[in-house]
Amino acid sequence: MGLALVPAGSLFVQVVMVPLLATDLEHAGPEAAGVRVPLLVMVVLGIMAVQATLVCVWRLLTMVRRGTVFSHAAFCYVDIVFGAVAAASLLMFALAAALAPGDAVAPGVVLLICGAAAVIAGAALIVLVLRMLLAQAVARDVEARHLRTELDAVI
Repeated sequence: MGLALVPAGSLFVQVVMVPLLATDLEHAGPEAAGVRVPLLVMVVLGIMAVQATLVCVWRLLTMVRRGTVFSHAAFCYVDIVFGAVAAASLLMFALAAALAPGDAVAPGVVLLICGAAAVIAGAALIVLVLRMLLAQAVARDVEARHLRTELDAVI
């Protein structure tokens, strides 16, 4: 149930909050004019990365429930999750780079955004490690099926 609420929330942010953010940035003055378009593009792309991740996690959970997660079909979804999380990290770094010049944002805020980008990159590395573990589990599952087939042939 909780996983179903997140796509609804992200859709709400896309439809309602992003236009409000655009309006606020338009009225912010000339210091925000240079970052208005890049910021809005990064926000929309970030929301899309979250949505892609949610869809893939949902599919992976369905595969777990069906008992088919240890198959080659799961790699597609894990790869998309890795790509989306890595893209989100790059978007955060790009946001920090867009906000760094000028006096519109304090340097500490830019450093906090860079720290958040590093944390998101760490999450991407965790997904990569989990993908490697999935590859090992799939290989062991294939090997176990092969050995079971050989044993059935002997019996």
